[in-house]
Amino acid sequence: MSHPEEKLTELGLKLPDVAKPVAAYVPAVRTGNLVYTSGQLPLRDGTLIATGKVGGEVSAEVASDCAQQCALNALAAVKAQIGDLANVARVVKMVAFIASTPDFTGQPQVANGASELIGQVFGEAGQHARSAVGVPVLPLDAPVEVELIVEVA
Repeated sequence: MSHPEEKLTELGLKLPDVAKPVAAYVPAVRTGNLVYTSGQLPLRDGTLIATGKVGGEVSAEVASDCAQQCALNALAAVKAQIGDLANVARVVKMVAFIASTPDFTGQPQVANGASELIGQVFGEAGQHARSAVGVPVLPLDAPVEVELIVEVA
């Protein structure tokens, strides 16, 4: 399998700098052979790429792009803990929170923006368990927040 960061380059993407926490926590914690990321917002160059509720001001397509950015930010947090994404043995679990209107039921499709990226980057090792949860509001009025649990080789 090719190196995860080479896959990102092939997809026209690059790993961002680790997003600075918006409160009193760290971006990721390693315990044993697991790395847990904090919830990552769709920040690009320090700015949210969209705000508002999915099914309201934010389309499902834009929200899916937000989910992908959240996943990139989560991978940056993982890399900061383990030095090289090639050391990821498996992506174990993803949780995607989608700030959505009460009638919006497409949370799984929004979360696919993150899941599909993880699958493209890690192949079979990127096949993960997942929850996609609709919530009334997220920090900074972000439409999506994603956290990862990865196993390290």
